[in-house]
Amino acid sequence: MRLFGLIGYPLTHSFSKNFFAEKFKKERIRDCSYENFQLPTIDLLPEILNENSGLEGLNVTIPYKESVLPFLAEANNIVKQVRACNCIRILDKRLIGYNTDVLGFERSLLNNLKPWHDHALILGTGGAAKAVGFVLQKMGIPWQYVSRKPSTKSLDYQQITEQTINSNKLIINTTPVGMFPHKDELPPLNYNAITNEHFLFDLIYNPAETLFLKKGRERKALVQNGYDMLVYQAEESWKIWNE
Repeated sequence: MRLFGLIGYPLTHSFSKNFFAEKFKKERIRDCSYENFQLPTIDLLPEILNENSGLEGLNVTIPYKESVLPFLAEANNIVKQVRACNCIRILDKRLIGYNTDVLGFERSLLNNLKPWHDHALILGTGGAAKAVGFVLQKMGIPWQYVSRKPSTKSLDYQQITEQTINSNKLIINTTPVGMFPHKDELPPLNYNAITNEHFLFDLIYNPAETLFLKKGRERKALVQNGYDMLVYQAEESWKIWNE
């Protein structure tokens, strides 16, 4: 039996296990299984690998997309540039890192992007935010990180004025704020400044409409959740594991 899985913490929000279970059933793939490996710390990764010698591939989710890098024997060029990994292929006990978030986000974003979505705010500064920033830079869209902690590389939420929101018609949430079960939470923005020209993209898919997206929809903005992105990146992971 070929074994694949997901590492992260917590995994109550996990998309991957159900996706692959359905994929294996639908495509009549009978010799594969996909499991969740909930790790309170990334330092437990070697233990998971030792206990599951048949593991051929792993997806990586919050909060380990950056801290998993030292465990990789090899990484592709996108991982080296983004400095984040969300997909691992295991060959002869060697961990080879990939980033399928980049492809997933780019394909998903292009489904709805309009010409006036030409400046962006990226909420969050973690591994997913780095993948988003990589894609926007590739597309020639200037962007800024927004974080709860002020730094030289990011704005903090108190610096986001009405003018900042007016100037950035694309706003992307890469944080877990608003994710199940914390559905009543949302990034602290002035949502009254959102217009029908804005595009609010949330990498969260559960719930399907976060409070962040609901506030945008109420202001007639274009809104999109992370479901399509997750499907694209999962299919790309499967392709990598079977190359």
